[in-house]
Amino acid sequence: MRFSLDQLQVLVTVAQAGSFSAAARRLGRTQSTISAAIANLEADLGVELFDRSTRIPALTAAGQKLLLEAEAVLERCLALEGHADSLTEETEPSLTLAIEVPYNTVMPVLCEFEQAFPYVDLVVRHPVYGDVAGMVQKGEVEMGIAFSQPEYPRELEFQQLGKLIMVHVTHPAHPLAQLSQVSFADLHAHRRLAFSAHASKLPSSEYLRAPQLWQAESYMALLEMVRAGLGWATLPRQLIHRELASGDLVELQLAAYPHTDWLVGVDLLWPRRQGRGKAKRWLKERLMRNKVFELDSQGKATTL
Repeated sequence: MRFSLDQLQVLVTVAQAGSFSAAARRLGRTQSTISAAIANLEADLGVELFDRSTRIPALTAAGQKLLLEAEAVLERCLALEGHADSLTEETEPSLTLAIEVPYNTVMPVLCEFEQAFPYVDLVVRHPVYGDVAGMVQKGEVEMGIAFSQPEYPRELEFQQLGKLIMVHVTHPAHPLAQLSQVSFADLHAHRRLAFSAHASKLPSSEYLRAPQLWQAESYMALLEMVRAGLGWATLPRQLIHRELASGDLVELQLAAYPHTDWLVGVDLLWPRRQGRGKAKRWLKERLMRNKVFELDSQGKATTL
């Protein structure tokens, strides 16, 4: 075989990232190294993969077809590595999870894990920038539980665990709290407080864009900003049950969706190549069976 798996990985990464420079940043290499890898792959295959006549190289017709083949090869390699890892398992001394969603949704599973593996240390990380997928991809954590994103790196696998409700809230004295129904125009007239990682990534969040935008890197920071009357925010309802019940926060009723809750999926993420470990396998399988849900405005579970 004239070409290498590393060259195929570079090809796929360039196609995903959109440019040689972006692929270099993602892979932690220099742009010249990426360019050389693509040039060598083109020489090995005898095919021009990228049209370099424009400022940003674009895949040729042949490159688009061979990209699909390269993705399939890498997919099989990841499956092979994962199978090999699963054949020899030992109980690891510790595990690290990234959890972005309200912790009560997974606490029953963690309690069971403590009983099943009392001597395995567990580290729970809350992603500062909300990039759970990036933490899993880089190997900083073994698994991640996060609100669903439009797409994930192909090195990762995922399964949706269920759905939670997001609500728009503000301080009781805020002008928006005085309206019985709130339009998108009403929202846009006031400062939006947003979780920086999800400011424009959650489904339907394009309707929420506002000229005035303050961002924070945690939901707890947003909660305190809303308490201070600095604007309105979108938060997981399970995170603020007590504040809503006590009247410290007011839920805004959107005129566009008077009878519909905003449901957002919750995903479990893990690397295709998982590595060995009985505790990790047990926890992943148990989390996959754990249904994340709450009751909507009609009293029905958000996850069947």
